[in-house]
Amino acid sequence: MSRHLRFVARTVMVKDNNIDEAYSTLSRFLFRDGIIKASRNKRYFEKPCQERQRKNYENCRRIYHLEMSRKISFISRTNREDPWVGF
Repeated sequence: MSRHLRFVARTVMVKDNNIDEAYSTLSRFLFRDGIIKASRNKRYFEKPCQERQRKNYENCRRIYHLEMSRKISFISRTNREDPWVGF
């Protein structure tokens, strides 16, 4: 079981018996991969209606953040053409 790709990719080596550093590294890996969030979501049963609401909310939030980041990157650009020439 330890040779499974899922476990090999998240293996952390402990150096000089420094458990705290290894634990923080492992936590960072798990958080970045989304495993901690998935395990918290799967801890209890989620009703289908609540699951749809959560997924719709996450989708709307993702779209909003993508649009806002696109607008902010457009505004923060330098040397761009003036969109309202003559005004």
